[in-house]
Amino acid sequence: MYVERLKKLVSVIPANATLIFSPENLYYFSGFTGGEGMLYIDKSRLLLFTDSRYTVQARDEAPDFEVIDTAQTSVSEFLKQQGDKAYGFEDDYVTFSKFASLKRISPKSVFSPVSSHIDKLRMIKDEHEISLIEKSASIADSAYNYILDKIAVGKTEREIALELEYFMLRQGAEGLSFDTIAASGIRSCMPHGTATDKVIESGDFLTLDFGCKYKGYCSDMTRTVVVGKANDKQKEIYNTVLSAQYAALNTIRAGELAKAVDDAARGVIENAGYGKHFGHGLGHSLGLKVHESPSCSPKSSDILTENMLMTVEPGIYIDDFGGVRIEDLVCVTNDGHRNLTTSGKDLIEL
Repeated sequence: MYVERLKKLVSVIPANATLIFSPENLYYFSGFTGGEGMLYIDKSRLLLFTDSRYTVQARDEAPDFEVIDTAQTSVSEFLKQQGDKAYGFEDDYVTFSKFASLKRISPKSVFSPVSSHIDKLRMIKDEHEISLIEKSASIADSAYNYILDKIAVGKTEREIALELEYFMLRQGAEGLSFDTIAASGIRSCMPHGTATDKVIESGDFLTLDFGCKYKGYCSDMTRTVVVGKANDKQKEIYNTVLSAQYAALNTIRAGELAKAVDDAARGVIENAGYGKHFGHGLGHSLGLKVHESPSCSPKSSDILTENMLMTVEPGIYIDDFGGVRIEDLVCVTNDGHRNLTTSGKDLIEL
């Protein structure tokens, strides 16, 4: 698995060697989960530099790489020994100070940005990655079904978020994909309204957007419920969002423009008169990070490909009233998609 990824990397990077620093790419190309170190990758050598805290772990997790203890040979010493070269580096991760340090170490070397090349490699998931993301999504689904019995008037958003998070960790998650969003009442008009001590009241929308990490891979889902009885406007908004999501899901397939999928959902919301209340893109890919390329948005030029993972999350958000978002995670197929999010989507009144 890692060997194939490394072959692809070497074939697309326009440099003598590639330097990898980010924890996600350390893991993606080597299997090393320590998170601190550097990969040196060229056509003949695979080196993993890390310190003594991680050398045993690195040898176990990354057997394709020669592990270098930085106490014996530092990255600086090694790069100085290489002479002048053309290096690829992660321009979306390496800080200016880190870049300046690399230039000081090897002032005549050329350092070229290659994050876009790596992003393209990671866009399409292999079977192993999809299986881990599917497991992560199943944990999140189970958490949603669990939390429905815990939501009640008088509880706080924070209490509900903590219950969700604790349940996912008990089910095997190693962490959260992002800070859990639990936004109730008029706060549900905030697309990224993370949980507060606000008390849930009867008649509130409650939007829950959450996910977990399983063996490094993220999930992401959103459901909105009404605590108590929904009024007519709440039902109208909810059903509009649901119809928009179905329109997008019916459009997704390999070969389709990502923009066309966004258009399908956005058209439903605009036709219902709520266009100005849907301000974000329809969805994004995920994997080792919760936000990866490609995206489904009005300005996207991406074309969907088999085994891309995409979220589908239309929403309507009205100031001083509330909002609704419904989000599924799907795997793109040649004839449509496979939905990894299995929780029901009909309006629930608790």
